[in-house]
Amino acid sequence: MMFFTESYYFVSLPLLLFIELLGLIGAIHAIMSARSSQGAIAWAISLVTFPYITVPLYLMLGGNRFRGYAEIYRTIDVQYDRFIQLAFCEINNRFPANLPQSLTLLPKSAKFLGVTFTSGNLAQLLINGEQTYQQILAAIAQATHYILIQFYIVRDDEIGNEIKNALLKKVQQQVQVYFIYDEIGSHNLSDRYLQELDEGGVLITAFHSNKSSRFQVNFRNHRKIVVIDGKTAFVGGLNIGDEYLGKCPEIGHWRDTHLQLQGPAVQQLQLIFLKDWYWAVGDLPELCWEVETHADHQASVLILPSGPADEMSNCTLFFVSVFNSAKQRLWIASPYFVPDDVLVVALQMAALRGVDVRILIPEKADHRLVQLASYSYYGEMLSVGVKLYRYHAGFMHQKVILVDEVMASIGTVNLDNRSFKLNFEVTAFVIEPTLVKGVANMLLADFAAAHLVNRFETKEHSFWQQLAIKLSRLLSPLL
Repeated sequence: MMFFTESYYFVSLPLLLFIELLGLIGAIHAIMSARSSQGAIAWAISLVTFPYITVPLYLMLGGNRFRGYAEIYRTIDVQYDRFIQLAFCEINNRFPANLPQSLTLLPKSAKFLGVTFTSGNLAQLLINGEQTYQQILAAIAQATHYILIQFYIVRDDEIGNEIKNALLKKVQQQVQVYFIYDEIGSHNLSDRYLQELDEGGVLITAFHSNKSSRFQVNFRNHRKIVVIDGKTAFVGGLNIGDEYLGKCPEIGHWRDTHLQLQGPAVQQLQLIFLKDWYWAVGDLPELCWEVETHADHQASVLILPSGPADEMSNCTLFFVSVFNSAKQRLWIASPYFVPDDVLVVALQMAALRGVDVRILIPEKADHRLVQLASYSYYGEMLSVGVKLYRYHAGFMHQKVILVDEVMASIGTVNLDNRSFKLNFEVTAFVIEPTLVKGVANMLLADFAAAHLVNRFETKEHSFWQQLAIKLSRLLSPLL
C-alpha cells in the first residue's frame, strides 16, 4: 500500500508541475496577445492561480484572433474588385446635403475602417417576429435567381420548417440557395433538418468557426443576413425559431427588431455573406452586383461588419464614434449590457454633456452570469444621469441604437465583450427621417413596458449577491 502511495506521488508530482508550467505559459500568452488589459489580467490570474481548471478553458476560450479570415477578405477583394468598383463608384460617400454637423465624424471613422455610407436605399423597420418572418417568406417567394441566408441559430420547429419548405420549393424552381449556420449557435439543429435541405438541393454549410484551431470554441458567427437576388436584404436581431414568435411558454413574449433593405446596402451585405461563404467552403458563387437605385429611396446606409479577424477593434471604434456624435439623445436597446471601460466612458461622457442617454435591457436575462455582471454597471451609469430601463413584458433581444433625430442602427451587436471582440457581427446604420421616427416611437413603447431603475435597487442585494456581482464583473472580459 505504501509503495502504491509513493508511486502515485512520484507520478503525480511531475504532472502537477507540468500543469503549473502550462498555466504560466498560458498567462504569458494571455498578457502578450489579449486585446484588452482586463482580459489579460483575468486570464493571467486565473491561469496562475487555478491552472488545473483554467488551462483547458483557455485552450477552448482563450483565443481572440481569428487566423486566416483576413487573408480570405483580401482574396475576395482582389477577385471581386471590378464588381465592387462598378457597384459602388457612383454611390459611395454621398451623404444627405443637410447632414447634421454632429455626424461629420462618422464618414472619417467609416473610411478609416474601410466601410462607407451609401445613398439611394430603401429601409423598412420590422418590429417583432411576425412582421420579420412574413416579409422574409414573401421575399423568398419572389426570388428568381438566388437566395443567400445566414443565421446564428436555426431551429427544427414550426417556423424553421416553414422556411425550410419555402427554400426547397425555390430550389425546385431552379433558384440557387446558399445557407450558412453557426455550428455552436445551432448545436441543437437536427441532422434530419440538414439532410432534407442538402438532399433537396440547398447548398448548406456550417461556418466552421473552429477551422483555424480544433480546440477553439470561442468564436461564433452571430450574423443574421438574408439576400434575395442582390435586390432585397434583411438584417437584425432575429434568428430562426418559434421563440422569436413568442411560442415558447417558458420564455413568453419575445421582443426583437429587424430591418429590410433595398438599394446599394444590399450589395454590401451580399459581400459580407460571400466572404463568410468562401471561408466555409472555399467557393465563390456567381452573384448579381448590379445596383438598383430609385429617386424615392432616400436612406443613407452604412453596413458595418466586425469580428475577431479585424486588425483593429472596428466595432468599438465605430460605436464610440456614434456615441460621441450624440447631442440630444442616445437610446440603446441590448439584451446584454457588459460594456468594456471604453464604452462605459463614452456613455458617461454623453450623459455629462447633457445627452438623454437611455439603455433598455431585459428584466430577466437568459444567462445568469451576464445578468449579474450587468448589475455591476448600474452605479456607474446612474451616478452620471444615464437612465436604465428593465423591460418586463417578455424577453427583450433587439440590438438598436437611436442617435438624436437623425440616425438609427439595427443589427446583431450586443453591448458586451463577446459581440465587440469575439463574434462575427453586422450592423446597419441608417440616416432617414421616417425610419428614425419609427425607431423612436418603437422605443418609446418599449420604455413604457419597462421600469426605470433607481439607485436604491443596487443597494438591495445581499452581501453574497454583491460578491457574486463583483466576481461576475471580473469575469466580464471572458463572457
